[in-house]
Amino acid sequence: MSAVAHAQVHPVTAVAWTSNSTTCPKDFTLISITEDGANANFTRSFAMKSGYYLCYSKAMSGGMVVADIQLITDKDAIPHGYCFIAEHLEPKATVSKKKRVCVRVVPVASVDTAVLDIKLTAKSKMMLQHYTYVGDVHGYVLWCKKGHFASPTPKAKPRSVSLDMRRLSLESPSSPQPLRPSNHLQGPHGKLSHRRYSLHVKDTVDKPADSSIQGITALEGVPFSLHPKFEIQPNSTTPQLTTQLNNIRIKSLQDIENEYSYTFAVEEFAAKRTRPTVSTPSSAQ
Repeated sequence: MSAVAHAQVHPVTAVAWTSNSTTCPKDFTLISITEDGANANFTRSFAMKSGYYLCYSKAMSGGMVVADIQLITDKDAIPHGYCFIAEHLEPKATVSKKKRVCVRVVPVASVDTAVLDIKLTAKSKMMLQHYTYVGDVHGYVLWCKKGHFASPTPKAKPRSVSLDMRRLSLESPSSPQPLRPSNHLQGPHGKLSHRRYSLHVKDTVDKPADSSIQGITALEGVPFSLHPKFEIQPNSTTPQLTTQLNNIRIKSLQDIENEYSYTFAVEEFAAKRTRPTVSTPSSAQ
């Protein structure tokens, strides 16, 4: 089979029993006629008016494929890795358990060959080319076709783009916006303190030249000012600040060692202390 044919063939993803087209699940194909023209209605006995049909699906939404199909009797143990096919029947309908159809379902990415088609024949002497004989089940012959298949190409999910992201373009950057006038911070007498002047100059240098999102901060437009009690006029010192400056005493290294000296004498005495022993009555005798 050519590579083009591989791409057009889809594997079987599920097999099930169903009573009729009404109970047949969505995306399943019901096998109503055999390859030799007979009715593919499985019945338990001649007196039964309704039976059940075999159906299969090729929907790849579940990510699983049927790798193999087997027929076992009610006395055989189900093979490892296999499971009985599902039953989508009417409330009073049942499937015969003398021979049961079981399948091996595996992830689609774990195999490159799987069951590609399922067919039924009413006459055991009829042979189907390119199909594998599975077995006889309730007067019908089950056939399956295995081969290579092309794994479905994963589709990328569409993502919603916000309006702000659509406005951003890497190919045609927006022209730089003119600088906005900064807030002039003046003191009570129209003069800037040295600290506020330094912060004002640094803020002007660090601010980007454009008005993009990167240049906007949480403090944009908020003026900076000190509390009046911390204002220091040039060539003047408050009495309280002068008192605090005079009370500052710079300690030397020896002063710090003397203040925080600790000899660990208590720990040393505890380590040398011997543990008392308790005498028992037997040792006293």
